[in-house]
Amino acid sequence: MSQVQSITSAEFPVEVLQSAVPVLVDFYAERCEPCRMLAPYLDEMAREFSGCMKFAKVDVAGEIRLAAQYRVSGVPTLILFEHGQVVEQMLGANPHALRQKLAQRCAA
Repeated sequence: MSQVQSITSAEFPVEVLQSAVPVLVDFYAERCEPCRMLAPYLDEMAREFSGCMKFAKVDVAGEIRLAAQYRVSGVPTLILFEHGQVVEQMLGANPHALRQKLAQRCAA
């Protein structure tokens, strides 16, 4: 079972914007090969950084307005939210660089 929670625009305010811990949101598409390749790495990182941050995913095909609101122009786009604010946005699938960034953030 995935450690990354699938969320909708209705759940987004509570699960992401009001979260007590930082949330990494993966804006993805089902037909996106890099998105599918990144998914197991995100599951692994969700376990690794459990307690430090949450991981969520939003299907851009089903949540067009939410994707547009955060100016998602390509997938996968990863957005890190902290206290309801965007603190970092990354386009593309680079699990090694992502793990390093998250490890630094969780170590701080």
